[in-house]
Parts: sequence; structure tokens; C-alpha cells
Amino acid sequence: MSLFCALWPKLLWSFSLCFLGMTVPRSGASPLNCHNTCVCASDIISCSKKELTIVPSGLPNYTAVLDLSHNSVTRLRAEWTSAPLKKLHTLLLSHNSLTFISSEALILTPHLRHLDLSCNKLRSLEENVFSALENLEVLLLFQNSINYIDRTAFDEMAHLQKLYMSHNLINRFPLELVKDGEKLPELALLDLSFNRIKILPVTQLRMLPAWVSNGLFLHGNPLTCDCELYGLYWSWHVRQLSSIIDFRDELRCHPVPQNKLLTINIFILNSSEGLNCSAVREAGMEAYLGETVTLHCDTKLRGGSQVWITPDNVWVQAHSGGTSGNRSVSVLSNGSLQIRPIRLEDKGTYTCYAQGESLNETLYVTLTVFNFTQHVHQDTLNTAYTTLVGCVASVILVLIYLYLTPCRCCCRPSDKGQGEDRDSIRSSVLSATPNHETTSDKAALSRHVAFLEPSGDLRGQNGKLKPNGSQEVPGIKGPPLQPHSPHRKLSDPGSISSVFSDTPIVV
Repeated sequence: MSLFCALWPKLLWSFSLCFLGMTVPRSGASPLNCHNTCVCASDIISCSKKELTIVPSGLPNYTAVLDLSHNSVTRLRAEWTSAPLKKLHTLLLSHNSLTFISSEALILTPHLRHLDLSCNKLRSLEENVFSALENLEVLLLFQNSINYIDRTAFDEMAHLQKLYMSHNLINRFPLELVKDGEKLPELALLDLSFNRIKILPVTQLRMLPAWVSNGLFLHGNPLTCDCELYGLYWSWHVRQLSSIIDFRDELRCHPVPQNKLLTINIFILNSSEGLNCSAVREAGMEAYLGETVTLHCDTKLRGGSQVWITPDNVWVQAHSGGTSGNRSVSVLSNGSLQIRPIRLEDKGTYTCYAQGESLNETLYVTLTVFNFTQHVHQDTLNTAYTTLVGCVASVILVLIYLYLTPCRCCCRPSDKGQGEDRDSIRSSVLSATPNHETTSDKAALSRHVAFLEPSGDLRGQNGKLKPNGSQEVPGIKGPPLQPHSPHRKLSDPGSISSVFSDTPIVV
């Protein structure tokens, strides 16, 4: 009993220390102290540069701005605050040592609009890490070590307007962030400068509206030089987009991928010092008769109002379009001008005036209208095709007939009856009566045109044939016309005068 009494004070002291140890917060997690740990100014709490490793506990639920920058916080877990901070709209965690952020940690700040996670050690953005921040407008992630972005990291962020991701290790352009405006419909600024992107999806980037391209910053990346890249940047330069005009000197690329040290300015790729790329000019729009044409007012200004002026100086604005019969000209809800159906006289330059609170912009769209319809009936195509094939076949057959058919030549060895054929030709021509004698050789010769000259001096002083007909023609062998006369005289000279005319005779 005496021993118990002697030890009781020590036991009581030990239990007291244990109890106090259970209630004292963890090292570095002391309760909020607005006099020593942080600075409190109404709903603003600043704990910057206090060498904190975790977030202080006991944050009041009325906190609107929480500054935890320039500390040594490494992880942001789900239990970083004991109660949801429903009034918190600004959370500053820059210049810490963050390597992990739980997606459940941000559920406790449902109305956050500004989140600064810059200058940390984040390496990846995991699945749905920011999806709970449906009201977030500005997200700063620059100066980290991010090399992987999950495709769902920014889901459900319908109100995000500015996303800063420069000075990271990103090597793939996150096209899903700007494609079709589905994931981030209000995104107006995407800073991907000074990363490791080498190739851009040029075709998809050309389709972006101007108000998105105006805030797409890509300078400082090790891009590979090519003419498509030059065309993309030059078209943005013509539009005077801020992302190009403000950083023109920093838009550089590598002409040879293997040489990481050599870089040239993208805008000299059209010169001999670059790649001799073709000059890029703004093209207008082409249309065909009868089509429905929509002219887009692709302005850098999002929202505002658009007023169009047609080539014949007619003003068209929203709710003031004209309709005549089946034809209408109107301004759509997105500011585009719709004309249907298009006519030949609608060609020319259309002017769009975009007006807003901070910017007024003038755009010109040149429309070319072709004097025919684009779609041709299938039967017409079939008829034209058949006609073309028939013409080609006819030409081929004619060429075969003219050049591949064998004919007799004077250089060939003398055949039997050669003299007979020559005399037969002459007699059939000079005779007033058609010669009905046919041989295989005559059939061959009948396909040629003959211009015959008289075989002797048959002309007199006046150029006519001698009237006495004394010129004799050698007899013709074969079936004789006059068996008892080896020689015959020419018929009436007048009857054969046509033989020696300029008109060719087919024999």
C-alpha cells in the first residue's frame, strides 16, 4: 500500500502526459493561430512563408481566400480540412513541394474559382483529379514536372476559362482540351509554352475558332519545321492573333530534328534560308448555284453582336434578315450569315462588324459563286462516260485500219500478174463502163485513193486530149472484151475528161 501511494503521483503524471499527447495536434498541424501561424483579415487567411508541411487545422468555414504559398506542403489529402469550405473561392498553393493531390481533396471546396498549383513537383494529372471543381475559372499548373495528363483530368469543368501549363514536360498536344469545345466550352486561354511538344496537329488546329486560337500559346516548344507549320502560323499572323503577335520572336522550330541546338524563326520558312515554303494567303469561300451558304464571322471576340454588309451595301443583322419567296438572308445566333439559295449575283466581298465591350473587329469574307450546280444527275454522268468510251474506241479502230492494214508497195518483189493489175487499174479508170472484173489484188487496191496522170502525151496545144484518139493502150490480158482486137483506142475524149480533174477517185 505504501508502495502504491509512493508511485501514485508518478502514475498520475504519466496518464496526464498521455492524455495531453492524444489531444495535442500533430507536429506542424497546429490549430490556426491568427497571431503567430497566419495572418487573418476578415475572410482572408494568409499562411504564406511559414514553413508549414501540412495545412493548419481549424480553418473557419467563412474562409474565402486561403494563401498557403511558399511552404513545404507535399501532399493534399482528402482530410486536409475537417469541414467543407463552401465559401472558399481562391486557394493558393504555389511554391510548395506538392507531388500528390487527391481528387477527393477538392470535393471540400465546391465553389472554388481560382486554384494556383504552380511551382510544385507534380508529375502527372490523374483521373478526374479536377472534375469536382465545376465552378473553377482559372487553373495555374505552370512550372511543374507534368509529363502525363489523363483524358478525364479536366472533365466536368464547364466554366474553366484559363489554363496555364507552361514550363512542364508535356510532349503531346492535348487536343481533347480544345477539340469541338465539348470538354472545356468556355476555355479562352491555354498556355502550353516551353514544353516538349515536337509535332502539332495542324489540320485540327486550323479548324479552331479564332477566339480559341487567339489564346493558344505554343512558343518555346521544340517544334519540327515544315511548311504546314508555317502555313498555320502565318494564317494566325494574318488574323493578328495575340498568341502570335505578342511572341513572334519566340516562335522558332528545328529545321533538322537531330540537331537540337539549331533553331530558326518560323516566319522565314518561306525564304531560301528556310524551306522555301509557298506564300500563304487568306482564301475566300466558294459556292455553287442553289446551295445554302453560311459565312462565318470568325472573330477573336467571343460574344458580342455581329452586323453584316453585303456586296450591294445591304445591312443585315440579327432579327432583321430578309425573305423573298423561297430565298432568305439572315444572321444566325452565332453571328454567321446564311444565304439560301445562293445566286450568281451574290458573289463579292461581305463585311462583318463584330462589336463587344472590349473589342471591335472588322472581318472580310470573299464569296465566289460558280455558274453551275455542284451535283450532276447520275444519268448524265453515265451518258457522258459512254460517249467518251465510244469516241476512244472509234479512234483506236481508225488508227488500226490506217496503219496496221498491209498494202502493196513498189519496193516489194515482183509478183505474178503485177503488170496485169497496173493495166487493169488504168483501163477501169479510163473506161466509161464500170469494170466488173474483181480479183483479190483489186480488192486490196480499192482501198486507196489514186490520182492518175496520162501515160503519154495525150494533150494538144489547147491542153485537151487529142481528138483523133490515136493514142493506143496496151491490150489487157485475161478475159478479153474484144477477142479479135489486141489493141483498142480510147473512147470519146469528153467522156474521160473527169478522170484528170482535181477530184480524187477511189479505185
